[in-house]
Amino acid sequence: MSRFIKLCSLSLLATALAGCSLIPQYQQPASPVAAQWPSGPAYLGVPASTAGSIPADQLAWQQFFSDPAMRQLITLALQNNRDLRVAALNIEAARAQYQIEKANLFPAVSASGSGNNQRISANASSTGSAYTSHSYSAGIGFSAYELDVFGRLSSLKQQALENYFSLEETRRSTQISLVAEVANAYLTLLADRQHLQVAQQTLKSQQASYELTRRKLEVGAATELDLSDADTTVQTALADQASYQRQLAQDENALTLLVGSSIPADILQGGDLETQGRLADVPAGLPSALLQRRPDILAAEHDLKAANANIGAARARFFPSISLTASAGASSSNLSDLFKAGSGSWSFSPSLNLPIFNAGSLSANLESAKVARDIAVAKYEKAIQTAFGEVADALAVRGTVGTQLRAQQALAQASQRSLQLSEARFKVGVDSYLTLLVAQRSLYAAQQNLISTRLSQASNLVTLYKVLGGGWQAPDQAG
Repeated sequence: MSRFIKLCSLSLLATALAGCSLIPQYQQPASPVAAQWPSGPAYLGVPASTAGSIPADQLAWQQFFSDPAMRQLITLALQNNRDLRVAALNIEAARAQYQIEKANLFPAVSASGSGNNQRISANASSTGSAYTSHSYSAGIGFSAYELDVFGRLSSLKQQALENYFSLEETRRSTQISLVAEVANAYLTLLADRQHLQVAQQTLKSQQASYELTRRKLEVGAATELDLSDADTTVQTALADQASYQRQLAQDENALTLLVGSSIPADILQGGDLETQGRLADVPAGLPSALLQRRPDILAAEHDLKAANANIGAARARFFPSISLTASAGASSSNLSDLFKAGSGSWSFSPSLNLPIFNAGSLSANLESAKVARDIAVAKYEKAIQTAFGEVADALAVRGTVGTQLRAQQALAQASQRSLQLSEARFKVGVDSYLTLLVAQRSLYAAQQNLISTRLSQASNLVTLYKVLGGGWQAPDQAG
């Protein structure tokens, strides 16, 4: 047994001393985007970062979303959403794979015991007489343990580790997207609820106008065309009401799917964009900071490092591989004598495998690994470009939506005043019903567009928060 321990020690020492790495030195690719965000009229309304402002990646979602209902929905989604659950399980699978690759660096030691009883016939016996032979053995050892002389196993371990890191970042990215999707789905539900309220109010107004026109027709103060136009507006309002009722139901269904469980009814009751859509502002920072803020970019870089490590494993296959098989134990023809003095036995079988001819498979394998690394570089650069484009788009909306909202509010107020004047003039017979109809339609459109603009402003803040890398940290992790 002591000899076996010595053999194990020597093999482990050989691995530690002889191991080397053929992994190419990693160099982070240069950023393929500009050093600054785009500039121009569309970006003039973007608030500048101030001293002490918290970057998006350090702003926990609990700090960004102040509405209790939205917080409850996000909490439920983080607990029950199946996409996030799959991402977490993928991490567990990657962790297990890393442990497998790490374990290959060490010999797998196992104990064994066997017994053999065999009757030899007289015809087969060298003595001419039949007899029964017995043999027993017990031992401990390892089989086909590969010495990692050229770092093949270490390269595979490094690749598995980078894959694990990549999936961890992917889980964070999935969580960020989930938080933003739940928030936007809730904001959309609030907006469509207001759209429905405006449609219902407009329907009541149109029905009142229709009744007024019908009475005026009876006394000869209106025409059949006026009544027909009034009926058209009523039917349009009815259609819009049905459309928004359907959309509101679909919004609730989409939110339930994102949350991954049934939503308590009290969470979705009441509220509008002005009272429940309030969100914290986020500073944009600098484009170079995206490399440290966006989990999807970090995941792409870990994929690149994993592909780089795979090149080391492909290179190591060109060199000889050394495997060891060793065991130590005892053997005896009598079971009672198995562990007595003189029954000890051991074996040590090193083997060497030297590639000579493989029809170019090793070269092709190395070339494939290099191409995979180049693909990973392109994906990494594309991830940066995508992030830059997403933030630039969000900043363009951020810089213009405030002006658009103020203009839309003024338009809605002007349309409301215009309708009041048209109704007064129509009642006294100064204006035709056509003028009143135009005023009604203008106000309806202005009110609906105002709601849509408010939704765009709130959704833009959520999007900007997401694309800058915020949304996964807990409050105690935030800066």
